[in-house]
Amino acid sequence: MHANSQVRVHLGGGRTRFTATAGVDDEVGDNGSVSFRVIADGRSLTTTPVLRGSDPGTRVDVDVTGARWLDLLVDGDGDVSADHADWADAKLTCEDGA
Repeated sequence: MHANSQVRVHLGGGRTRFTATAGVDDEVGDNGSVSFRVIADGRSLTTTPVLRGSDPGTRVDVDVTGARWLDLLVDGDGDVSADHADWADAKLTCEDGA
């Protein structure tokens, strides 16, 4: 996704965890700088520090038990022209562990 942006996912209360590796897309090389936020039902679950194109991805692992809505936000840091962000290997875990 390109900063600044938001994706909203309806969970309906049936998920327990959201996991992903958040980082700047390799296509921009050492450029780009973004932070990632995860919000469930208006409640902030995590915010990463500003990640740059030269940084490795950072693991996101949050409890979303009972949440109806999950918002994934990417905020650019200054010039957003190279702020291409990835939520790599994003997964939602269901109540039954699947």
